Amino acid sequence: MKRLFGLGSLQRRLFFGAALFILIALVVAGLAIGLVLYRFARAQVDGRLDAEIAALVTDLKREPDRLELAGEHRIPGSDRGPRGWYWQVRSGDTVLRSASLEGATLEPPARTEPEHADGPSPADGTGPQGEALILRILTLPAANGAPAATIMASAPSAALHGPLREAARTLAITLGLLGLGLLAAVTAQVRLGLRPLDRLRDNLAEVRAGTRARVPIEQPSEVRPLVDEVNLLLDRNEAGLERARAQVANLAHGLKTPLATLTMALDGTRDPDGQLSHLVSGMDRRVRHHLRRARAAALGGPTRARSDLAAHAADLADILARLHADKALRIENAVAAGTLVPCEGQDLDEMLGNLVDNACRWARTRVRISAERAGSTVDVSVEDDGRGLEAEAIAHVLLRGRRLDESVPGDGFGLPITLELAELYGGGLDLGRSDLGGLRAVLRLPAS
Repeated sequence: MKRLFGLGSLQRRLFFGAALFILIALVVAGLAIGLVLYRFARAQVDGRLDAEIAALVTDLKREPDRLELAGEHRIPGSDRGPRGWYWQVRSGDTVLRSASLEGATLEPPARTEPEHADGPSPADGTGPQGEALILRILTLPAANGAPAATIMASAPSAALHGPLREAARTLAITLGLLGLGLLAAVTAQVRLGLRPLDRLRDNLAEVRAGTRARVPIEQPSEVRPLVDEVNLLLDRNEAGLERARAQVANLAHGLKTPLATLTMALDGTRDPDGQLSHLVSGMDRRVRHHLRRARAAALGGPTRARSDLAAHAADLADILARLHADKALRIENAVAAGTLVPCEGQDLDEMLGNLVDNACRWARTRVRISAERAGSTVDVSVEDDGRGLEAEAIAHVLLRGRRLDESVPGDGFGLPITLELAELYGGGLDLGRSDLGGLRAVLRLPAS
């Protein structure tokens, strides 16, 4: 019982609760209807036997030395019919009986109900062949010198219980079909009643996925207080997330840039033994470690947004084409419209902007941006037709501040920052050779 009505499923609790009450109601209804049918059928049999006794009383002639019936007395079924339909009149030693008794005598039961002053009394007995009988007994007091007389009329128990069994069978089938219909109605009602909870679950999933900022307030009155509390919690989390992002950004601008400047400023003449460089590198690792932890906590919030990759790529392509207008580059945006990734827009701009800007710096005439779904990730490719990188140089360029060509503007932090952001989102960055001839950078981001 505890497992059926536990907290595991509201639908199961409602269904089995309703099923239990329906079963109890049907059992009570069946017993009540059965009792009514029994009383009705018994009244019909008793009425028939009382009518026969009344006819016997009317035809009976009692004298001190004679007991007889006026005319021929017959009960339908009591002369040549089935066993059990009998009548008998006894006064002293004189007995009148129906032909169906075939000379046998009905013995009154040892125990009967108290006699009714206004009519025959009911009783149960046994016939001459051992068959169960339903009896009605009337005792006429002595009168005019004639002794008291006892009149009995009987019917076989099958006359009562046979129709009752047929009626009970029909009643059971009817109640069973009614119960099945009620269970089907309860199932439909439970599913219909719990449908708002299913919609609420879908709304929360959309909020978690970033397609909604808040749960819609158009909900049933019973669910609306819960929705209001959830929306209030989302608002507070969003405010906390924005504060965390602001703090992370402030730390990033306040610490990372001076440390990078120190790293590049310390050369062999200023730091001959490398102690200062070692200290600066240690400080940089610690700062990046704690910034990464703070940013990961902020990105793990429940209100992570989704960004349109095609729109961001188009904006970046337009901006960078103007920045590198002197090279007359052709930047192709082959990202399909509607491609979404679960990233904040500013982070996506930083990752994609670093890759496209790097490609524009090294490209001769052409840069291509594309994206494709690969299982649970979206692979964003940025390719150029420059000279590319050799395999041994790829690991080198992913280190902070490392540049392969000092003649090209830059500080060497673009690719490492992109890799770090991608890893915070559960993705990564791969470098390789493009079929355009230059570098192919593949930014892997989780699919929305």
